[in-house]
Amino acid sequence: MDAISTPKRYDLDDDGVVVIIGSGAGGGTLAHELTRRGVEVVLMEAGKHLTAEDFVNDEWGGYEMLSWLDKRTASGSWRVAKDHPEAPSWHCQVVGGTTTHWSGCCYRLIADEMRARSVYGEIPGTSLIDWPITLEELEPYYDLAETKMGVTGTNGLPPLPPNNNFKVMYWGASRLGFDVSTGRHAINSVDYDGRPATIQDGFTITGDKTGSRWSTLNVEIPRALATGKLDLRPQSRAVQVEHDAAGKASGVVYVDGNGVRQRQKARAVVLAGNCVESPRLLLHSASGRFPNGLANGWGHVGRHYLRHVIQTVWSVFDKPVNMHRGEIMTGLVRDFVRHDPARGFAGGYYVELNSMGLPTTAAFLEPGWWGRDFVSVIEQYSHMAGMLLSGEDMPQPGNRVTLTDELDAFGVPVANIHYDDHPNDLRLRSHGYKTMTAIHKAAGAKRIIEAPAYPASHNLGSNRMAARAEDGVLDGNGRAHEMRNLFVADGSSFATGGACNPTLTIVALAIRQADFIAGQMAKGEL
Repeated sequence: MDAISTPKRYDLDDDGVVVIIGSGAGGGTLAHELTRRGVEVVLMEAGKHLTAEDFVNDEWGGYEMLSWLDKRTASGSWRVAKDHPEAPSWHCQVVGGTTTHWSGCCYRLIADEMRARSVYGEIPGTSLIDWPITLEELEPYYDLAETKMGVTGTNGLPPLPPNNNFKVMYWGASRLGFDVSTGRHAINSVDYDGRPATIQDGFTITGDKTGSRWSTLNVEIPRALATGKLDLRPQSRAVQVEHDAAGKASGVVYVDGNGVRQRQKARAVVLAGNCVESPRLLLHSASGRFPNGLANGWGHVGRHYLRHVIQTVWSVFDKPVNMHRGEIMTGLVRDFVRHDPARGFAGGYYVELNSMGLPTTAAFLEPGWWGRDFVSVIEQYSHMAGMLLSGEDMPQPGNRVTLTDELDAFGVPVANIHYDDHPNDLRLRSHGYKTMTAIHKAAGAKRIIEAPAYPASHNLGSNRMAARAEDGVLDGNGRAHEMRNLFVADGSSFATGGACNPTLTIVALAIRQADFIAGQMAKGEL
């Protein structure tokens, strides 16, 4: 707390600092990993710096406190464009980013997912590529990420205990012969690394007042501040990345908490603002030298947007389940993650446990649904159980983030997100729905409801890595092909999405990127 009460402040003209925009899983982790290597960092975050005392055990209240609520628009065939046309993509705007509001699910990509183009082959309408790095190269950083995050099932840490919702899932999945467990999470099952074990109050996802869940807010950023090398700037809204005559990133223009426009010079710039804000900023930073936006000479910035195939089923049982109790996503069936063409689609999916509070369940069960039948279901909330499908969606060049003609309060064009479901996505979703339905039927469900996709998903791919500049925005170190001191450290860097929750991979990539940036600096090449 001493470091927080006497914060480091670098001069705006200091061009020796690394400026990171966004303090979530990628930006917050990278800030810590760089500062502990002696690198001076300015970490800009658009949102406020809240603490555990600020958080509320209120699902809607927490949502409004933490979410990025600025207007966006949506287009395309996806159902979200119809149900949530001005809020199609969800993430957080607060110090700690979306790590302040996440399930803690921590799964690794598998080798085939990182070689999607080679393994799946050519699929019409897609823009599949292989990752420019291999799983073997990433695995040491997965190990480091799991240790720092305290992932259950690794490093001798026991799994989280089952709740009633899991027991329903386990009963059905076991009867069908599936491999079912409570999964792996960055939520302490026992005291670990100065953080307490979860108290199983059902509110660990939203804010987390007890600090049992890993986040950059409660782990990485305080440790970065303690090095004396971090200048944390909350309520600092980046509006443009500038470059010099040589075409190198030279600084960031931002609006501070007092509404004053500032300019911070930089040795290197890292974008970590999520899959919408990072490409939005690159596109908005167009100049005479880069008329299509920074790092966009091949036109890939904003394209190949991925969000996973997310599908939820809610089922009603004869006896009470009280799915809201305990850690709400502690369940995993992994039988369908591997690519198997015999199933009729490419890629795979996980089935995970899911639950929501009563207000959110009512809102997302089927937007617009009302009347006697709806009431008959929602009145049985205490008897409901839930599961969620997280599956790999196919990259398509037309699924993209673009700028509209409408400006926000900071003078930056509002982002539009266009997304069309690929036929492969629909076949995967149908298969997953049948799997989840079978599990709940085997457990005795008396009614099963298929809910549509909602804005909260895993945003990926809009500044993707690629071995060749003509296939993507970044190289294998997350560095722009066209600007040698410009980096991206969020899920937009994913070459393909795989099926798993992405936070563990974002953290592993950030640790790896810190090694690269510090190494380049030590050699005088950055």
